Amino acid sequence: MLYGICNLSIIPVRLEPSDKVEMTSQILFGEHFKVLEKQKKWSKIRLAFDDYEGWIDNNQYLEVTEETYQNIDTSQIHLAGELIDFITDENQYLIPISLGTTLPFYKNNELRINTAILKYDGTIFFGVLDKELIIKTAFMYLNTPYLWGGKTPFGIDCSGFTQMVYKLCGYNLFRDASQQATQGEVLSFIEESEPGDLAFFDDSEGNIVHVGIIMKDNYIIHAHGKVRIDRLDHSGIYNVDSHKHTHKLRVIKKII
Repeated sequence: MLYGICNLSIIPVRLEPSDKVEMTSQILFGEHFKVLEKQKKWSKIRLAFDDYEGWIDNNQYLEVTEETYQNIDTSQIHLAGELIDFITDENQYLIPISLGTTLPFYKNNELRINTAILKYDGTIFFGVLDKELIIKTAFMYLNTPYLWGGKTPFGIDCSGFTQMVYKLCGYNLFRDASQQATQGEVLSFIEESEPGDLAFFDDSEGNIVHVGIIMKDNYIIHAHGKVRIDRLDHSGIYNVDSHKHTHKLRVIKKII
């Protein structure tokens, strides 16, 4: 088994080993993974954080030892807390990073990838935060444009948004909305929910296709065109700009 870590700002995860196929997700700097299969140009990987699988370019990651992989797994996770910032490498070159970037082995403004010591002196998130901070964290992504497979303030999809917000607050969600819908406790009514709970929405065939974070007073923050705030009722999401329902409510889940 081979192991790897992302040493670039953001890299695409593809459905198949080709630059021309769908991007299903992204890997941010500092995220580690298992290499399930390695071809001449592409590697199929499984992320340690959420077990998500896909294909990445062999030129866009570094191999690490199994020991390093395990040590990252068991160490305290620290995440970059600025919308956009940078890491300085040993040659004083800058590596741009975005909100939610992982900082492996972070201590005293330093992090480490293999033998390289890098510096970061920005805001960090670590540990498990109070549930009330989920909405405050979600607001950091407000007006981020929608991007299928995206996970950053420059482009994000609905489940990438919920996953990253929860991750920053110290909680693990799966990558896709249909996977996240299997987590947590089902609530029968919107009135039972609290800010920070998740609402899931389905299509005409009953497939979970959308997710958002419930706010107080029957509002919801979600990624649809952009990360935006709309109304939530028993039918679903009511778009405050178009004045019509855009998503059909399927289930509400309390994760925390």
